[in-house]
Amino acid sequence: MATNHPDDADVVVVGAGPAGATAAHYLASVGLDVVVLDKARFPRDKICGDGLTPRAVAELVRAGVSIDESDGWIRNVGLRVVGGGHRIEIPWPELSSYPSYGLARSRMSFDHLLVEHARTSGATILEGMSVTEPVLDERTGRIAGVTARVLDADGRRTGEERTFRAPVVMAADGVSSRLATSMGIAKRNDRPMGVAVRTYFESPRHDDAWMESHLELWDGRPGESNLMPGYGWIFALGDGTVNVGLGSVSSSAAATKVDYKDLFQRWMANVPAEWGFTEESQRGPVRGAALPMAFNRSPLYDRGLMLLGDAGGMVSPFNGEGIAYAMQAARVASDTVAQALTRPTDSARERALQRYAQVMKDDIGGYYRLGTYFVKLIENPHIMHLCTKYGLPRPLLMKFVMKLLSDGYEPRGGDLMDRVIAGLTRMVPAA
Repeated sequence: MATNHPDDADVVVVGAGPAGATAAHYLASVGLDVVVLDKARFPRDKICGDGLTPRAVAELVRAGVSIDESDGWIRNVGLRVVGGGHRIEIPWPELSSYPSYGLARSRMSFDHLLVEHARTSGATILEGMSVTEPVLDERTGRIAGVTARVLDADGRRTGEERTFRAPVVMAADGVSSRLATSMGIAKRNDRPMGVAVRTYFESPRHDDAWMESHLELWDGRPGESNLMPGYGWIFALGDGTVNVGLGSVSSSAAATKVDYKDLFQRWMANVPAEWGFTEESQRGPVRGAALPMAFNRSPLYDRGLMLLGDAGGMVSPFNGEGIAYAMQAARVASDTVAQALTRPTDSARERALQRYAQVMKDDIGGYYRLGTYFVKLIENPHIMHLCTKYGLPRPLLMKFVMKLLSDGYEPRGGDLMDRVIAGLTRMVPAA
């Protein structure tokens, strides 16, 4: 890890979303010098459902982020599931590992909160920095930093370039991850890929205590054989608006070939009038994003570069959740780096850094692998229809499914359902 140039920081983090900002907080909190680079200027919008599961709430608590409702959060008590002619409400499970509630907040506000939390912790956040390529050590081939173009307030290039050097670089730069691609870490085509689109509506449902999920999407009255692929959601934000969107997942990249904005408009044309989702109440355009799943880019660590969040494909195939795993990866990666940088030799530091990928795969690799099997089962909307029609009326089954789909089970101990799920994740090969 030696270099002929002085380092600008102990760690350079590329991307200031939940993964990057959380990593910056943890790194700065243990006294490391960390520089975070992001091409955007905060606050900025991000495509997301804006709902956080109890697992994500637990990560916020670990990071010391306030989750008080007076600070702009709305709590939810569970999931309302609609499908197959049924409508049921399933509370979040009572666990020792995670709280029994979720949270919601727009990503415009949420990501800005995490960035300011990292700044308060001592991290240097540089906005308007578009990272273009890695800086490599000519002798070892390791990443030794990054080069970035400076953007003005309107996102245009100024012509200025800057180089930032560090012995470790974290790529938290999203699904496309230019940095990982430049280092030869390619996406895997054998992993599921999801797509989601969403918009906002002013709605009387803005303070609903339940996150609502529609497991079937109809562009007409149910029963007319016009079932569309995907699932929908309505997440209350408590500020007069709701986040409304739909998503779909495929066992391959084929999911990206569907016109999801068209599907959304067809769904909205037939929703119940009492929802109040009209052109007049819509706030903002329908926007979409890809959801990289099940570690679809690997290795998660290579030659000084760590992949975090979407850059490493850390979205659950079960439910499209990514924030909890992005923040977990940030926590694990930061602890790994802090430990590694205390080692006296290059070889010892390298051994310590390689631990990051193994810890992540040991913890969630089996769960992700189960999710890939789940995707192959339900990616056909007619199979989903049969599952919802005959499965939703069975409370015990749905409690089990809720734990599985939300990653809301005790990894060690717990009740019989928890032990079954944990056993399944250990039986399958890690993703």
